[in-house]
Amino acid sequence: MELCHAHQFRQATNAVAGPPELAFVDAVNNGVRRVPAWPIYFLGAGHIIWLVWLAATGGLGVEPISALEQVLGETGLKMLIVGLMITPLRQFAGINLIRVRRAIGLTAFLYITAHLTVWLVLDLQSFGRIWEDILKRPFITIGMVGFTLMIPLAVTSNNWFVRRLGPMWRRLHKLVYLIALLGSVHFVMLRKGLQIEPLMFLAVVLILLAARIRLRKRPGRVAPGQGRA
Repeated sequence: MELCHAHQFRQATNAVAGPPELAFVDAVNNGVRRVPAWPIYFLGAGHIIWLVWLAATGGLGVEPISALEQVLGETGLKMLIVGLMITPLRQFAGINLIRVRRAIGLTAFLYITAHLTVWLVLDLQSFGRIWEDILKRPFITIGMVGFTLMIPLAVTSNNWFVRRLGPMWRRLHKLVYLIALLGSVHFVMLRKGLQIEPLMFLAVVLILLAARIRLRKRPGRVAPGQGRA
């Protein structure tokens, strides 16, 4: 009899709490609402400073400049991809990370700016070679186009421009999909030959682009738990 009552109690508790996946979604969304976005900037900046320190003190191997350039670029691309995942996560899983998307995007810009700076100042060591490399090396051309497109997105990533530009702001920031695609192609071309890691980055970006197209075709879809976020 006691076992029967315990079973009935668990069933009643589950009925009130809802399915476990919704409880997980609610826990994540509540946690995100309580955590401010500003630590993301400090963590990103601190990580970059730490990487520069490692490069200067021999902590990045025998080719510290190349290693520093690589890890900064890869981290920036990873953060771009994380930013692209936020909308599909909300639509398909109900996990709402919108409030940290701006911080993720701007920190990605910070990493990629540092990546470019290392290339310009420490790798080339000659400003006369900049245009020569950009024009003659296709992977650098693609990377520079992607970075150039990031600049207006970074400049307009604030509430003033959101109000000022209105609907145009959302259309402008859809460039992030093209930027991530250019970044992943840049990565594939940088690693000569078909290597698994850069191809995986490209595949993830293409999947996210496909998810974006699917979402545009189904604008009325509401994911489980989204209304509870």
